[in-house]
Amino acid sequence: MRVLVVEDDSQIVHFLRRGLAENGWAVEVAEDGPGGAARATAGAFDLILLDVMLPGIDGFAVCRRVREAGCTTPILMLTARDAVRDRVRGLDVGADDYLAKPFAFAELLARMRALVRRGNAAAGDAGGALVYGPLAVDPVAHLVRLAGDVVELTATEYRVVEFLVRRAETIVSRDQMADAVWGSGYDPLSNLTDVYIARIRKRIDVDPRRPLIHTVRGLGYMLKDKAGETP
Repeated sequence: MRVLVVEDDSQIVHFLRRGLAENGWAVEVAEDGPGGAARATAGAFDLILLDVMLPGIDGFAVCRRVREAGCTTPILMLTARDAVRDRVRGLDVGADDYLAKPFAFAELLARMRALVRRGNAAAGDAGGALVYGPLAVDPVAHLVRLAGDVVELTATEYRVVEFLVRRAETIVSRDQMADAVWGSGYDPLSNLTDVYIARIRKRIDVDPRRPLIHTVRGLGYMLKDKAGETP
């Protein structure tokens, strides 16, 4: 599960990064409002933890921008401002829940799990499968199908495929993929991305006449279905 933490307090960031990582979350951090809005709309996150008091623009403005950009990722706002009017304002601009500081970490985790379950249920009700060419990705069941057949993937391999499908026909760099799949703990000198792409190709590119994952030399990778294109 991937979470974007938009928070400028370094102590809180350290606390959240460590605690969430210990509970199985891949954590990304943005330390100001504009950066948080950009990361939220560019990345595929399961949840966004959003502080209200931020440099640049506040959390209310970030939330509004994210929703106006069409991003439906659940947003949990974190703030020391516990006035009713602030909670109402946060919900009005598109937040899904509101938790006042200081908070119990166990309660934060419980609220995060509830929001993700609710988001997954909504995606399922809406038939939220991601389809590109012969690939179909089910974000609720975490399943990938190729021409209707289930592809056996590990959890990490699934995240790589979902990332590629969400950005189909767009060049993605190794760093972008690493950030999305492994989070900020990824070693930029590692060849882990290439290793996983090689594994996935053995399961996805089974027809040599119709490869889906393409290497763009010097830039990264692209998911593109060239079936039916004029040579």
